[in-house]
Amino acid sequence: MTIHSVVIQKLLSTNAHLGRRVATNHFKIYTYGLRNRMAIIDSDKTLICLRNACDFIGNLARNDAKFLFVNTNTLFDEIIDQMTKRIGVKNDTSWRLSGFLTNSSSPKKFRSRNKKMVLGVINQPDCVVIFDTERKSSVVQEASRLHIPIVGLVDSSMPLEIFKRITYPVPANDSAKFVYLFCNMITKTFLYEQKRRGIKPAKSAEIEVKIGKETVQVLEDGRIPCASDEIFVRSYENLLPASDDPLEIKKILEKLVIVKSDAGIDTKMGFDKPKSIIEVCNGLTCLDLLVNYIESLNSKYGCNIPLLLMNKLDTNDAILKVLENHSDKNIHTLVQVPSYRKIDDDFEPTSSEERNSDSELQVLMSLKSSGKLDDLLSQGKEYVLLLKSNNLAEVVDPKILNYMIQSKIEYCMEVMPMSSSDFKDDASHSLDTKFKLRDIARTQVDDPRENVRTQDEESDETPKSRDKTRLSDTSNVWMDMNGMLGIVDRAGLDRGESPTLKHFNCAVGVNVPKSRYLPLESTSDLFLFQSDLFDSSEGILSRNKARKDPSLPSIELGPEFAKVGDFKCRFESIPSIIELRSLNVSGDVWFGSNVTLKGLVSITAKPGMKIEIPDGTVLENKMITRQDDL
Repeated sequence: MTIHSVVIQKLLSTNAHLGRRVATNHFKIYTYGLRNRMAIIDSDKTLICLRNACDFIGNLARNDAKFLFVNTNTLFDEIIDQMTKRIGVKNDTSWRLSGFLTNSSSPKKFRSRNKKMVLGVINQPDCVVIFDTERKSSVVQEASRLHIPIVGLVDSSMPLEIFKRITYPVPANDSAKFVYLFCNMITKTFLYEQKRRGIKPAKSAEIEVKIGKETVQVLEDGRIPCASDEIFVRSYENLLPASDDPLEIKKILEKLVIVKSDAGIDTKMGFDKPKSIIEVCNGLTCLDLLVNYIESLNSKYGCNIPLLLMNKLDTNDAILKVLENHSDKNIHTLVQVPSYRKIDDDFEPTSSEERNSDSELQVLMSLKSSGKLDDLLSQGKEYVLLLKSNNLAEVVDPKILNYMIQSKIEYCMEVMPMSSSDFKDDASHSLDTKFKLRDIARTQVDDPRENVRTQDEESDETPKSRDKTRLSDTSNVWMDMNGMLGIVDRAGLDRGESPTLKHFNCAVGVNVPKSRYLPLESTSDLFLFQSDLFDSSEGILSRNKARKDPSLPSIELGPEFAKVGDFKCRFESIPSIIELRSLNVSGDVWFGSNVTLKGLVSITAKPGMKIEIPDGTVLENKMITRQDDL
């Protein structure tokens, strides 16, 4: 069934197609004909008129126009009141006095037996929306005389003198069901335009609280509102430190469960298995390092942090094979059901971009449907650390977890400045501030592709916004499990709605140090981890103390090294890079064993040329473009 068919069925369910026994000549363009002496309204034309009316209302709402909603049918009062409160428009009833528009320029006094009322000058609306057009023909005439556009419901018996004054007629039966549908469409149109303009939904705030130096409002339902396009980001340095007492750390770690979400088979690196089972250091895979790291935490503090692996159908078997070496560990696996979208009468898998955008939704629904969420809560677990990438750093931080507990945060995403130069600006790195979500990119830090901005993007940015630090999402997300259960009720996830920041009671970001982000995104990262620059101990990658430079070398390997298989073939052994600052390799380049790289090294093989680095070669501050340069 197509979307159009579903919409038409929805219109038919509201009896919008049922006209009156009389169909005027000017209304016949909207009818199919008569049936049982009753006019049948063409639902296709009703839908077209609805779209035109909503487009017009949306264009006005985008420019902050004034609206006047007119209704005299008491059956619709509650529907109209709910709509006006939701969109933040005052429900003005001054239209009940005749001449409220045309005579508003001359204030007059009206005296009755019990009260005296002064009618002053009112603000002329930019649009009048009428739900019972025929009953309020005087409003139609006044608005028409002042050239105010009118959106109104019209039926088959409406006289021509009223009909011709309606700018955007909507032919339909004015039943309560259809009025509710029409009001719902107006509400969604307003909310969409308010979202585009960055205006928060119209909800009353009862109290104000402070998070750091920022004052935020708490709504009637207890939620802290989050704008749809921004998030409050706290500096890691400004968080209160966790207790030094191992017993206190154990107490908060006992509330934690780590969930590793598998992204599926990696095609970017040409690996036919999940990226988490690539060997990165001393023959250990990313998954081995994570398991060993969690085990070392449990051993150090005497706690019990479980690891839950959310696997895809196509990667589950490969991951289970690696877990055979960790059969004595507290590890649980769960297969995620693939997500689909409906196309006509068929279903097709969602794209990788769509899967990444709602990974929290998939994890939440998988935990809930499998019963794991209730089991973990019964074990005293309250917080989830969701790892959406292969981050080889020490991912568990008691300082962030303690901040979540003390401040009652439901959602916390770890972010960091995108470029290395941003880390040198200690002032900007230590401030608590708000960031636009568009300034938080899901990408690798120092990725030069993120510095390429289109002319349109640059023209939309003010000088102040260009100076603002852009952030990178580290894909580490902390969530309150009790809050996750609440989101199911608040967001209606059982009906398929994706969670956003607005569904959490309090959602923040933490600007973390660079040491908390060591991702495996490409073979350039794999080159770093397999070199002598890193060693592993208890699941933790430690830096070689022989390197004096605190920063990591910049590694850029060309497309010839992009696939894992090609990467392994082109290196007999990974070169020593203790004293390396930068390496740029492109073209048909092959490395022998025991090669040492120092300083700035650039190796570029032109098309049709092959460069082989002999065994034991030492390259220091070299630029090589042919074999003779060695």
